[in-house]
Amino acid sequence: MIGFASIRWVAARRARGLLPASGTVMGVMFLSACAGGSSAPVASHPQFGAVPRTEESQFPVVQTIAVSDSAADEAALVALRELEFTSLAKGADHLRGTLPAADPATDYPEEWTTTGGSGGGTAAASLDIESFADHRRVRYYVDYFLGPSRNRFNIWLGRLGRYEGMITAALQRYGLPQELLYLALIESGYSNTAVSRSYAVGMWQFVRSTGRGYDLRITSWVDERRDPFKATDAAARHLVDLQEEFGAWYLAAAAYNAGAGSVSRGIQRLPDQDVSDEMFFALSDRRYLRRETRDYVPKLIAATMVAQDPERYGFRNIPLLEPLVFDEITVPDQTGLDVIAQLADTTVRAINELNPQYFRGATPPREEAIVRVPRGTGTMVARLYEELPASERVNFLDHVVRRGETLGEIARRYRVSLGALQAANPRVQPRRMYVGTRLVIPVGRAARTGRRTRIARASVPPSGYHTVRRGDTLWIISQRYGLQVSDLRDWNGMGANESLLQVGQRLRVRQ
Repeated sequence: MIGFASIRWVAARRARGLLPASGTVMGVMFLSACAGGSSAPVASHPQFGAVPRTEESQFPVVQTIAVSDSAADEAALVALRELEFTSLAKGADHLRGTLPAADPATDYPEEWTTTGGSGGGTAAASLDIESFADHRRVRYYVDYFLGPSRNRFNIWLGRLGRYEGMITAALQRYGLPQELLYLALIESGYSNTAVSRSYAVGMWQFVRSTGRGYDLRITSWVDERRDPFKATDAAARHLVDLQEEFGAWYLAAAAYNAGAGSVSRGIQRLPDQDVSDEMFFALSDRRYLRRETRDYVPKLIAATMVAQDPERYGFRNIPLLEPLVFDEITVPDQTGLDVIAQLADTTVRAINELNPQYFRGATPPREEAIVRVPRGTGTMVARLYEELPASERVNFLDHVVRRGETLGEIARRYRVSLGALQAANPRVQPRRMYVGTRLVIPVGRAARTGRRTRIARASVPPSGYHTVRRGDTLWIISQRYGLQVSDLRDWNGMGANESLLQVGQRLRVRQ
């Protein structure tokens, strides 16, 4: 759901749950939202429904999501949406402007079928992938995913590991085809911070009006289009409505991209034709849809083919991220995420990863808010928060821009780093800042030093081993000692998918 402007092929090439029963702890409500574990029962959330228990995993390795990822995602997604697609020339038997052939070393199949798949249960419907797998535009985009966009697609497949269980559960809940899991891939690369030039936001790329129409809260402090759980539920309901309106999944997908009105107007121009997935391709062939929408369904089919069986297409070293596992606490008034990070003994970045909807680094003022914290820390954070004086809950000030002021001058006035000021105000463009703009001024220790707040790392015990305590995960232990989860796995002979820890277990934390 993003606007586009034509660019040449060279530009494209440059883009090289959930909850056990809630309880009150020290007057603060906390909820555990987890992907599983033997001690966690299957639970139900009032909004997201029942979530099956799966193998326990630690908080995701957020350091694998580099700061540059957002910019890299944006470049790849813009290239994907703006590829110059030239249809077959009259009498030609090949594509004009086609992508170069993928590297033969990838050994992807010559036949374009869709065996395999990542599973996730049986939904009430399924997209017809096989019938259109050999369509020229589908093959065009498979080539693109295996060629110029290969590195980025590999990263997106890694992110899929984080959200697949949650999205699959939502699709099953609403009886939607499981292949719609990959719609978020072509929309955003599973990025919660993605923002298009038409100001569609989040993993599912909702514009403001559509998001609010599906109960996503959008204010100057909260943007639930960035919340992967709430946005996924909203996207599923939106897709249900579109399918009911058009009666065919590919028409519904086209309407998700272009809007229902655009697809309806195209259908009215067609001669009498039965409603089916073929109707989308009839609209496309007659150019009754804009170019981006004509290519939207082929991109979805191509992404599904590759993502369902990545090894078959040569993706053998996918940097899988682990599912989000977390507790939730309820804070009674505005609270800085840096303060929550301090209480949870983790990084601000980790808290931001769990709470992307609070894009200004703090919960809204004068109201309760739910904040996610790393799994196993909910009780501790709730207890420490209750003991925290109200004056220490926020490390931010509010500033109204006056005539002639610049971000640099404001940063110097408050003695904060320019980087911290920009991070706290992601929507503000320095060169387009107008009088009356309200800025969040971070005034905590992190802002003064220009670094993110975090508890000082603990020293590695003389023995070189850490004894697992209640609530410990590989992620929490790695943060405590400034290590990488992959190193902990290697030093302790743990497999890539092994993450269960036992209280009293000894882990090597020094090579």
